[in-house]
Amino acid sequence: MTPPVAPTAESPALSVELSSMPLALTLVESHCAAALRQRSSTLLKRHLGLALAECLYIDGSGRWLGRDGDEGQFDCGDFHHPYAHVIRSGKPLTLSVADARIRLDHPGFQAQVASLGAALHLHIRPLRGVDGRREWLGVMLLAGTPTRLSVLAEDPGMAAFEALLCRLWMRLAREQGERHRSRILQDSLAKLNDGTRRQALADQLAEDLLGQSAAMQALRRHIVRAAETNLAVLLQGETGTGKDRVARAMHQLSARAKGPFMAINCAAIPEALLESELFGHGKGAFSGADHAREGLISQADGGTLFLDEIGDMPLALQAKLLRVLESGRYRPLGENEERCADLRVVAATHQPLREQIKEQRFRADLYYRLGQFPITLPPLSERRDDIAQLAQSFITDFCAREGRDEMGITPAALRLLYRRDYPGNVRELKNVIDYACAMTPHGADIDTYLLPGEQKSQMAGNRLEDVAAPAEEIPLALPSDIDDLRQTMRDIESTIIRQRLRLFGGNRAQAAQSLGLPKRTLAHKCQLLELDIK
Repeated sequence: MTPPVAPTAESPALSVELSSMPLALTLVESHCAAALRQRSSTLLKRHLGLALAECLYIDGSGRWLGRDGDEGQFDCGDFHHPYAHVIRSGKPLTLSVADARIRLDHPGFQAQVASLGAALHLHIRPLRGVDGRREWLGVMLLAGTPTRLSVLAEDPGMAAFEALLCRLWMRLAREQGERHRSRILQDSLAKLNDGTRRQALADQLAEDLLGQSAAMQALRRHIVRAAETNLAVLLQGETGTGKDRVARAMHQLSARAKGPFMAINCAAIPEALLESELFGHGKGAFSGADHAREGLISQADGGTLFLDEIGDMPLALQAKLLRVLESGRYRPLGENEERCADLRVVAATHQPLREQIKEQRFRADLYYRLGQFPITLPPLSERRDDIAQLAQSFITDFCAREGRDEMGITPAALRLLYRRDYPGNVRELKNVIDYACAMTPHGADIDTYLLPGEQKSQMAGNRLEDVAAPAEEIPLALPSDIDDLRQTMRDIESTIIRQRLRLFGGNRAQAAQSLGLPKRTLAHKCQLLELDIK
């Protein structure tokens, strides 16, 4: 970095090599990555006679370049500034200040080079980790005369300086990450000792997760504890127990509450589209990909990603999800560069994952990684004391939604609800109440004769003919004035699916089997027809 000195008898060649040691020591003594970048820029400008020297850093998401001491950011995908070109190609870029002012119209970049003379040139170098992972760190911007920059490009001392800078930058960034994780752990442990605050939060949850049974009180306490950590959560329980509501409540109580909450039903998206939905894709990644698209993992950065029906995720995607959980890194379809995502994953399933592991349909390593904080939701059969409160809440919701006058429910009807079996759990109870509300005359309360009929026999071999249909089920009638066959067919399909879901208490697996459809196909139809009962 310093001008070479001819060796003499009193000044051997070794002293020439050692003359750069004070500069290296200045860098090594940096206490953080920001200080390292500042010292590097100062040394380069002072010792090389450059008009400008600056190091910009890539943030944790991998999408933005930042400047120390400046809130402005550069989008790595915006080619109105040269940094995006360097990051995308991974190669240095040299251009004149005059060309930059003519060809590039990014206001932040133009402000950065506004004080430079038009005769100067800019040299921008990508900075990446020198270990096997080659992680992106940022870019280095140098401004000087064309001759000076040309010499630097071939100078081995400059290459050594850059290598030292990247090594120190990587080490400091990792140490900072470890300190950050340590602080998070300490904060989590401190919160776990605050029993009074936890109980207050659990009581607050009772406004959304109804029920005063022992099972529900225990569930709310578990949710509060899970929300205070950054552990991955696996929600298990029968269909219709409210796993989606629990996941959202957990997000709202967590330190990520101000971040996004993104949810996806892994069974409702066709397998060919599920990977793109999760990881996103670049332009031209596949036929029809006319534009780049951010996936849910990217959109959930800083927040929570809820993966419902995780048991239906294909094995190939399970491996990719595991890597996201372990490293926080992922790669969109059709792109070469990896990205980072800081998110919390909550997964849910009603399927027996341990049996799926034995059948090699679910990865054991992913199961244990997702199950850092397992929570089992109680079925309605274990919390029958909550049926009255739930029923009244559903009645109130129905009246508000449909513009009906307030109504109640008779003790006899409540007794019938208590005795009923609920394979669809709370979702089935809601369907029963909604149906009864719709059938109740104005000014009356729900009575026993208004409740849908109990199934007279259990399913034998999961065949529809072995199940007695509800007595009040409305027969399918075709309109006489059909003028749009396609719309009419969609209406008929919607009616059939709606009736079948009601027949099976919202259980999509049983409804799909009774219609001779794969579960994933029925779930997709429910989504398209807006029939996905929650």
